[in-house]
Amino acid sequence: MAQPITTIPIEHRPMIHSIDSSPDVEPRSFTLLEVIEAVSEVTDDEQEVVETVKWMLQSGRVRLVGSFRDAPIQQLTG
Repeated sequence: MAQPITTIPIEHRPMIHSIDSSPDVEPRSFTLLEVIEAVSEVTDDEQEVVETVKWMLQSGRVRLVGSFRDAPIQQLTG
């Protein structure tokens, strides 16, 4: 005897994140791990994580603290 199939409707709402890029805003300071973890919460694609972190650092919106604060961006992102 076959089990009845139950369907559950799921509504997916993509998240939209914005970063204030106005020059008046002071860059926020994070460790590299914090930045990577935050970006990884919204994507499982490793290349997208790398490119997003790279963009955030190059844009000046994010400033690193901790062990990698003086490392060149190219060294961090390959």
